[in-house]
Amino acid sequence: MHTIEVVLAMLVAVVASGYLVRVLPFSLPLPLVQIALGAVIAGVFNRGHDLDPDMFFLLFLPPLLFLDGWRIPKQGLFRDKGAILELAFGLVVFTVLGAGLLIHWMIPVMPLAVCFALAAIISPTDPVAVGAIASKAPIPKRLMHILEGESLLNDASGLVCFRFAVAAVMTGSFSLATASLTFLWVAVAGLAVGVAVTFGVSTFQRWLWRRFGEEPGAAMLVNLLIPFAAYLLAEEINASGILAAVAAGITMSYVELTGRVSGSMRVQRSAVWNMLQFTFNGIMFVLLGEQLPGIVERAVETMGESGHQNPWWLAVYVLVINLALILLRLLWVWLSLRWNLLRARRRGQKQGEAPGWRIVVATSVAGVRGAITLAGVLTLPLFLPSGDPFPARDLVIFLAAAVILFSLIGASVALPQLLKGLQLPADSGERKEEDVARKLASKAALAGVERMRQQLVLKQTTENVQLYNDAASRVSLLYQRNLEKENGPDVDPEKVRRMERGYRQLRSAGLVAEREELFRLTRRGVISDEISRKLIRNLDLLESRQRE
Repeated sequence: MHTIEVVLAMLVAVVASGYLVRVLPFSLPLPLVQIALGAVIAGVFNRGHDLDPDMFFLLFLPPLLFLDGWRIPKQGLFRDKGAILELAFGLVVFTVLGAGLLIHWMIPVMPLAVCFALAAIISPTDPVAVGAIASKAPIPKRLMHILEGESLLNDASGLVCFRFAVAAVMTGSFSLATASLTFLWVAVAGLAVGVAVTFGVSTFQRWLWRRFGEEPGAAMLVNLLIPFAAYLLAEEINASGILAAVAAGITMSYVELTGRVSGSMRVQRSAVWNMLQFTFNGIMFVLLGEQLPGIVERAVETMGESGHQNPWWLAVYVLVINLALILLRLLWVWLSLRWNLLRARRRGQKQGEAPGWRIVVATSVAGVRGAITLAGVLTLPLFLPSGDPFPARDLVIFLAAAVILFSLIGASVALPQLLKGLQLPADSGERKEEDVARKLASKAALAGVERMRQQLVLKQTTENVQLYNDAASRVSLLYQRNLEKENGPDVDPEKVRRMERGYRQLRSAGLVAEREELFRLTRRGVISDEISRKLIRNLDLLESRQRE
């Protein structure tokens, strides 16, 4: 009963946060409001819930990472793959080394391996928090794509580095060769498992549909279970469950391009996933807030481990670590930009205009940490194999939680100022893609309507042939954007019924043909995922409305 009460309390807090963020007279990012509500629940009402890291990773991360991988624009992901990989892997290693050495210098009594573990767990970024913070001053679309792609991959690289650092603390030894081979297996096997699970489940599901028909409820439930299956299978073979969930989501976006799912199911599924995303993201930050009072209390009690008795040194540590993270990220972004421009110049490629300093600084400030950092750091063992307490465990947990809060607050203040009034070149390519897609899809729809009309008029009476021809004309006019509604009443109800039936059949044929053309254009790379998703959703809504 207590568990049910806790779950209901967290759901109420998530709902309240959605309204509070609109009611407050000043602007606050949604994650900060949810963290504050969680802290109130734990500190004031004493209703907090201890976070189980294993449960957290299994329950919350797979579906959210799966959805991020599913919805991230693939053209942007592959277009900027160099920058994304440099941030997701290179920056993580750079942060672990730089921040780890700095923390050890600042807190000498904390073992170096523990410092590296702390640096590793605070290296992954959280795109959900960035999106909420940037709602008042939107981040440029391409930069947001890079940040999203980075966060999909750096969770895995940061957690792998964290595990190696913890293993070094527990065993007292570290092998670079073993760590490299292990990382290769964790990454490659995790990606392979995610791809295999999605393709396997989708293929089997399509076979079931052909043999026994489509069951929307069961199909939606299977779709929700795919990320959990990928995550658990990858973890079972000691691979990265996080990368498996991401790969499963990316693969699902390609499975979608086959167009085998009905439009009404896509509409329902989108609504379910949107609700799940809002709920799980909210619960993650509420849980984070519920941990804060206990974390602060334990950190103050164990302050003597750092060699300083004054608790204000905690604030100094937090400030220095966050500034170091921003500066390390700024340095890496600047060096990466210089290197890419130099490489393009050597290859003789046409160079675009280099991003301004505000974009570079915004990229650095946008490295917001999130709930995965707290969940990861809470997996620190309580004791060493010798039976001694894990060195500075409570201090490490406090510093990780403080980095999350500081980065959220800092980005919520700095990003809108950095991006305010920023003039970006208009993206005419997106508009052109949409125009091309609408034209080609309309042509395909007209051809589909004509094919269906010819099928319907075969073996029909002269009167019915005329009705189907009239219905085909009406549908064709829709695609020519010149539809004229007939206001005159028809005295024969049977004629009206046959007319409407023929109209629906022809309209459905046009929608199917239009949608298939959009899928084909997306598979060929003529239009982007975003344009395709937008236009297909419009068609799905039209189809659902027609069936009502």
